[in-house]
Amino acid sequence: MSASEDNKQRNREIAANEAERQAVSAVRVSSWAIGLTVIIGIIVVAIVWAWMKR
Repeated sequence: MSASEDNKQRNREIAANEAERQAVSAVRVSSWAIGLTVIIGIIVVAIVWAWMKR
């Protein structure tokens, strides 16, 4: 392989690793967003329920 082909292969591997890292990061952010939404939803339901029971 020539140096150019080696460099192209290296760049492909770097791009694949970067894509995988971004996918993992996106899942992590999505998990936090879902969790935060659920917690906020529970708080809102509790406030509304308490207000309706007064």
